[in-house]
Amino acid sequence: MNAGRPLTRAERKKYNRAEHERKIKQDLIAQHGNDLGTFYYWLRVMNIRGTQAYRDGNTQFIRDVARALENVHRTRSG
Repeated sequence: MNAGRPLTRAERKKYNRAEHERKIKQDLIAQHGNDLGTFYYWLRVMNIRGTQAYRDGNTQFIRDVARALENVHRTRSG
């Protein structure tokens, strides 16, 4: 995690975001079940981080999240 030194501000921000997203994913899965909770989590990721990636011009991130959403949807619906 921190390799024996204090985290820098950027590292701490990245770590806190990852922990927050992990907690949200766990809450959604607990509330809706594994498949639907994962689907809702990826929708949330697409909504928040996809907008940021779009503004930065990172279309690959959006494609990756869209694929993840499609995979969860396929397992759920068919």
